[in-house]
Amino acid sequence: MGEPVVCTTVAGLREAIAQRVAGGAESLGLLPTMGALHRGHLEIARRTRAENDLAVVSVFVNPLQFGPGEDYESYPRQLEQDVALLAREGVDLVFAPDVREMYPDGTPVVSVTSGAAGSILEGATRPGHFDGALTVVSKLFTIMAPGPGVPFRAYFGEKDAQQLLLMQRMVRDLDHRVEIRPVPIVRSPEGLALSSRNQYLSPEQAGHALVLHRTLSALAAGELTLEQARRRVAAEPDVRLDYLVTVDPANLALVEPAPGTLALVAAWVGPTRLIDNMRI
Repeated sequence: MGEPVVCTTVAGLREAIAQRVAGGAESLGLLPTMGALHRGHLEIARRTRAENDLAVVSVFVNPLQFGPGEDYESYPRQLEQDVALLAREGVDLVFAPDVREMYPDGTPVVSVTSGAAGSILEGATRPGHFDGALTVVSKLFTIMAPGPGVPFRAYFGEKDAQQLLLMQRMVRDLDHRVEIRPVPIVRSPEGLALSSRNQYLSPEQAGHALVLHRTLSALAAGELTLEQARRRVAAEPDVRLDYLVTVDPANLALVEPAPGTLALVAAWVGPTRLIDNMRI
């Protein structure tokens, strides 16, 4: 397979998409990422490629979704390696703008807000995170919209369950002409949900991080109560629990564990913050 065409400007990407559509591409699929791609991303890229004539991956470390003291400066940036990986999956276009291209006037004056659903759970610990994520994705949808008659699909992993719900709500509430397609969590053979931040973990910390998946599995199987599950995670060495809750997957309202509810967990393993979830 050939190398993807790398576009670094909005104008260049729009022109590349227009040329492909004029040349016969009948559908467009987008995978938004911040780069540092792992096997989970590549699984989503593979699906994006399989379901669309034109497969686009964005690689942009978005400063709006990082709070004070978070890892924006140190977040791994490895565009050349990412493009090589995406070439193997047959991706057509990679959009890799710099910050000035995406935000030419600096921090946007007008942005998307995530409302009450974005201020709980991850939003409570990371204020403004979802506003930043929704704003940049809304811009991507506007930039890439291929026009009437061409199906446009965007792919998001289910690991970021709250983000997925908010993306679905944004599309509904703001009438973006795009279909959100969720993709199941991709895990290591041991069960750890794959994340770009996993590379921060030492081998010992990666072992401790497995408590998240194991505890969710036991909770989903009815082997633990919610409080027992919280105590199990909190007791693991080098793990600091932020939250472990069960919610209604339609609106994130807190509920007791029951079939069809979604268990969400967030914890720091050493200095690295990880999230995971599982359907009960």
